[in-house]
Amino acid sequence: MYLQAVPEFSPQDLEHRVSHRIKRQAILYGDDPAPYRAVIHEAALRMRFGGRSVARVQLHHLLKLSELEHVSILTIPFAVGSYPGSGQTAYFSHGPVPQLDTAQLDQAHGMTFIDAEAQLAQYRMLFDRLEATALGEAESRDFIHDIAENL
Repeated sequence: MYLQAVPEFSPQDLEHRVSHRIKRQAILYGDDPAPYRAVIHEAALRMRFGGRSVARVQLHHLLKLSELEHVSILTIPFAVGSYPGSGQTAYFSHGPVPQLDTAQLDQAHGMTFIDAEAQLAQYRMLFDRLEATALGEAESRDFIHDIAENL
């Protein structure tokens, strides 16, 4: 039996979350898809929310996404030890106008958005260091594949 990690959502919250995820998919699969780069720690790849079969499907989906020309998925294995930004989930959105860049931090009380230039400079440096710490794209695909096959 699995412990429920997240409380049940109201029908409105569930609909909102599903709608948001569908809109997010358009960014990856639209006519002019935006470049997307992710750095994922091994701990997240080994989570089994929903059981082994669900986890395996999710990992194979990541592998399929990583084959898209505009998508890059990098992984950080446990063997790296500590790494820049360990212990926090963060997203960094950037584009051709740096003043519109945003860092999003997921915290227990909700999301926090950072758009002050001084703080963004720190997050740009953090993400550069994360990418330098991670396995390369081909190595990351092999790493994800091995985890999926050994579930």
